Amino acid sequence: MAGSTGSDAKASIGGSKESIVPPAAPLDGGWCAWLQNDPGLLYENKENPWIQSFEIGGRFHYQAAYLEGTDINGLDFNDTYDEYRRFRFETKTEFLRFFTAEINVNLVDDNRFRDGPFNQLEWGYDTFDEASLEFDIGAAFGDGWFDGIKLKYGRMKLKITEEAHMSSNEIYTIERSGLADKLGGSEGRPTGVTLELDKGDWELVVGMFSGEDDADFIGGWNDGQFYYGSLQWKPDNDFKVVLDYTQNDPDGADDALGYGWAVALSSVYEKKEWGILGQLVYGDNGGGVSAPIPRRQGDFHGFVVMPWYWIIEDKLQAVIQYQYASSTETQGLQLPARYVRGARDNPAVDVDNGRGSEHHMIYAGLNYHFCKDRVKIMGGVSYDDLSTRDSDLDALTYLIGFRTAF
Repeated sequence: MAGSTGSDAKASIGGSKESIVPPAAPLDGGWCAWLQNDPGLLYENKENPWIQSFEIGGRFHYQAAYLEGTDINGLDFNDTYDEYRRFRFETKTEFLRFFTAEINVNLVDDNRFRDGPFNQLEWGYDTFDEASLEFDIGAAFGDGWFDGIKLKYGRMKLKITEEAHMSSNEIYTIERSGLADKLGGSEGRPTGVTLELDKGDWELVVGMFSGEDDADFIGGWNDGQFYYGSLQWKPDNDFKVVLDYTQNDPDGADDALGYGWAVALSSVYEKKEWGILGQLVYGDNGGGVSAPIPRRQGDFHGFVVMPWYWIIEDKLQAVIQYQYASSTETQGLQLPARYVRGARDNPAVDVDNGRGSEHHMIYAGLNYHFCKDRVKIMGGVSYDDLSTRDSDLDALTYLIGFRTAF
């Protein structure tokens, strides 16, 4: 959902009685103000002991890419892709005073860009994106030590690096960096339990997640687990620092994390029309289930720098992102699935499945917001240089995307 249903939600009609909340009227008569004003909040009554609010939301993301490059054998190639990136229906229900349930469903499965026998487009139910139940312990028991204590269980997004903490509706690049993609795990929505503690400028989240990587809904706990921690310090609205850590403990054929361990230190500074994000990453690919082939093991490290500038306030944004990543093994890194590793018109093209030991990537783009973080067009150009075990792989990708959410 694009907006929240907490204290920002509109007051109910009819005082303390049960009421249906109609879509809020535009604040300034414009459709954008209406869209930013929680139009999906269908019901709210804080006095109802059973159900306090019910909200629906959704997002639709479409993008296209043209790619040209030189493969590991010196063969030039070019390919065109279009993709229904996300189509999602979301619900959020607050009930029994202290509980919140979030159920989000993916409604498209577009694999046409992938190489393999199942590269097709299918509409309708695909998987649950998230499905979780949260209990506000602090509110229930009148906690005085922390600003908030919350316990959450279910299928959740794994948030490692600041890029992953940001919603896909809000990110400034069409795709997150390769490092953020890697640390997000081989199963980006694992089943787990988290405990959140808030105190002043600090927020701590610790958790444990299942190693199962093949569940469409809530997974079991039969293939080990991995551990997660995130500490955020935000002294004001302009600056924050986030430290994320995860440690794998697999036991079985599945491996939802896909690497041994990793730590990410992120910082963001934003002032008026400009801002900058920085990320440092260090980790180990592990072995066994995580990386059974020796040349895909070893340490990896890297950094991301991403400055941006609002050319027109809340309308036109320019962004540049540079990423460097390196590994001690010849195939210790792998490019994200989109689009260098994608299906090819020419079957002779060999990109070694996007695996290598050193990766440079630079992205430059413009984002035009018809309605900030609700309706926008994104355009960008990225250049990838990957050192593989044989030679270098180079690719230039032109991207355009349309994103809308409520």
